Amino acid sequence: MDERFKLENQLCFRLYTASRLLTQAYHPLLGEHGLTYPQYLVLLVLWEKDAQPVNDIAKRLLLETNTVTPLLKRMEAEGLLTRSKGKEDARQMIVSLTGKGRDLQARLTDVPATVGGAVLCESVTPETVPSLFGMLDDIIRKLKA
Repeated sequence: MDERFKLENQLCFRLYTASRLLTQAYHPLLGEHGLTYPQYLVLLVLWEKDAQPVNDIAKRLLLETNTVTPLLKRMEAEGLLTRSKGKEDARQMIVSLTGKGRDLQARLTDVPATVGGAVLCESVTPETVPSLFGMLDDIIRKLKA
């Protein structure tokens, strides 16, 4: 067998598996608040800076607007955010948190530490996390280019 085609030699499989399992770790924490992981990501972006155009949110999440728009519509229906036409450019849709969306931040304060703690192990420690972020950021930049 050609070693290049063994599953255990595929970086993509390790990254995919780690991503899938990490997302699963969020599921019970977010589920009790009626959130999905993609909704949580949108909230993270809006908690940093409220009232953003859909395009900016999509860019931050490295997604296409046609992927983000249905997600935002569901979140609006759930009362987490509002979408309104831009004042300067009516073609632009501005997304803003509602009180319910803002209040979730206080209810989810333990999530980052809980999930962060779940990944700590022999090779991933609080001291090595910045290096891991750097490596993953390098991979992301390279693949985006």
